[in-house]
Amino acid sequence: MDQRDTGGLQKLMLKVATAQEMQQIDSRTIEKYGIDGTVLMERAGLSVVARINELLTSRAELRGQGKVMVLAGGGNNGGDGLVIARLLHNQGTDVEVYLSVPPRSLRGDARINYRAARKFGVRISPISSFMRGHRSCSILVDALLGTGLSREVSFPLSGTIRKINRVSCPVVSVDIPSGISSDTGQEMGFAVKADLTVTFGLPKRGHLLHPGAAHAGRLVIEEIGFPRTLLESDRIRVNLVQKGDISSLIPPRPVYSHKGTYGHVLIVAGSRGKTGAALMAARACLRSGAGLVTIGIPETLVNAFQSRVTEEMILPLPDRGDGTLSAEAAGGIAGFLEKKGTVLAFGPGLGSDQEIVRLAAFLIKKCRVPMVIDADGLNAIAGNVHLLRQSRVPVILTPHAGEMARLMKKGPVQRGKRSGDDDLRGVREELQQDRIHAAMFFAKANKVILVLKGAPTVTATQDGEAFVNSSGNPGMATAGTGDVLTGMISSLLAQGLAPCDAAVAGVYLHGAAGDMAAGKTGQRSLTASDINRLLPRVFGNVCGNAATATR
Repeated sequence: MDQRDTGGLQKLMLKVATAQEMQQIDSRTIEKYGIDGTVLMERAGLSVVARINELLTSRAELRGQGKVMVLAGGGNNGGDGLVIARLLHNQGTDVEVYLSVPPRSLRGDARINYRAARKFGVRISPISSFMRGHRSCSILVDALLGTGLSREVSFPLSGTIRKINRVSCPVVSVDIPSGISSDTGQEMGFAVKADLTVTFGLPKRGHLLHPGAAHAGRLVIEEIGFPRTLLESDRIRVNLVQKGDISSLIPPRPVYSHKGTYGHVLIVAGSRGKTGAALMAARACLRSGAGLVTIGIPETLVNAFQSRVTEEMILPLPDRGDGTLSAEAAGGIAGFLEKKGTVLAFGPGLGSDQEIVRLAAFLIKKCRVPMVIDADGLNAIAGNVHLLRQSRVPVILTPHAGEMARLMKKGPVQRGKRSGDDDLRGVREELQQDRIHAAMFFAKANKVILVLKGAPTVTATQDGEAFVNSSGNPGMATAGTGDVLTGMISSLLAQGLAPCDAAVAGVYLHGAAGDMAAGKTGQRSLTASDINRLLPRVFGNVCGNAATATR
C-alpha cells in the first residue's frame, strides 16, 4: 500500500515549526547566510512596534491611558523586548522596561540591545518595580520567555505572569505567550493570556494547539529576513491548511464527463435507531461531487430507508434480524465493490458487537478500493489495530478524541506500548497533551492516513507528514457532523484525489461549511444538516474554478 502521493499539497503550505526547528532556522540564517543576529532582532522589534502602533491608532481609548510597559526576560525574547522599547521611546512613546534578570546576566544580542536602550535613554527597572505596583498602561508587551521554554514556570516568574493576566490593558506577546510550550501548546504551570501574539518566520505548533491557541489571541506572522529555502524546507513535516491551499485541489468538471467519471461510493452504515448517520454521510457525499452513492444497510431496514432516499441507492445486506448487520454482509459488500465501487466508507451508525468486529476485520484485509473508516467502524477495530498494517489499499481513519483513545489503548502510542488495562481517560489526556505528535506517530506506526478530529483537526500520513486545519468552530461539536465529514472525504476520494489530499481538503471544506453555517445560525444552534445544506456554497466559495466546466 502506498499513501505517499499527496499531489504535492504540502509544497504549497505554510510550515509549522517546533522550537528546535525554528532555532535551527535562526542559527543557519546567521551562520550560513551571514545575516547578523542583531539584524534579525531589530527586524523582529520593528514588526512588533508596527503592530503596537496599529493598536494605538485604531483604538482611541488606549491613547492617554499611560505608558507602554515591556516585560523582558534574559534571553533573545527579552532582547526583542529591549529593541521594542528603544524603538517606541525613539518615536516619542512613553515606555518603560521591567527586566526579570540582573543586567549583568544578559549575553549576546540581548546584552547589545540592553546597552543600546540605555544609551537611547529608555527607562529600565527591575521586575520587582512592576510587582510592587504601577500606573495604568496603554499596552503591556510580554517578552519574558519566548519559544525556548522547556520546564515549568516557577516562582517568582509565576507571580509576574499572574499579575500580567490581571492588567486591564491589551497584552502583546512576542513570539509566543510566556509559559506556553512552543511544541505542544500546553501551559507550563502558568501562562500569559495575550490579546495579540506576533511571531516570526513561521507559526509554532503551540500557537495552533489548545490551550496555547486561546492564550495567543490574534496571531500575526511576520517575515523578518529568514531565507525562504529554510522556511519551506521539507524537513519541517507539519503544515498549516488555509483556504488558498485547497482551491487548486478540486479539479474542474469536464464538459464530456458523466456520473461514472466521479466515482461510485458505497457507504456501509446504519442500524436500528441510527439510520440518520447513513443518510447524512450519503447526502454529504453527493453534495461534494460524487457521481453515484449507494448505502449498504441491514436488510430489515430497507423500508425505513426507502422512503427517505432520493438520489441515493440502497444495497440490502444480511443482518441478524434486529436491524444490525451480520458478518455475512461481507460477501455482498465485496461483490458490489468488485463490480461497481470506487470507494468504501464504513462505520457511521453501525452499532457495536462482535459481528461488526468480524466484518471490519474482513474488509480491512480483503478490500480492493480505498477505505474511509469512522464511528462504529473505528470502535470495531480498536482491539485489532494491527490489522490496519495488513490492508493493501489506502485507509483513512477519522476518529474524535474518544475514539482515538480507544485505538491508542490497544495499539502503539506516541512514546511506547500501552497495556490494555490502562484507563481510557489517561490515554485521552496523553493524546490531548500533544495532538500533532500522537497523530503522526499513530499514522506512521499503522500505515494509515489519520484524521484526528478536534480543535484543531490534525491529518497525519504514514510517511510522517501532518496537516493542521484552520477552519471550523465549536458549534460543530454536535451529532452528525462527523458523518458529514466521512461522506465528504469519501466523495473526494471517488473523484480521483490522492488519499491525503482528499482527507485534508475534506476537513478544510467541512470546517468552512461549519463556519458559514455558524454565521447564519450561531454556534449554539448549528446542526449537521446546516453544514450539508451549505456545501454547494462552500465549494463555490473556496474552490472557485471547481464549478467551471472545461472542454
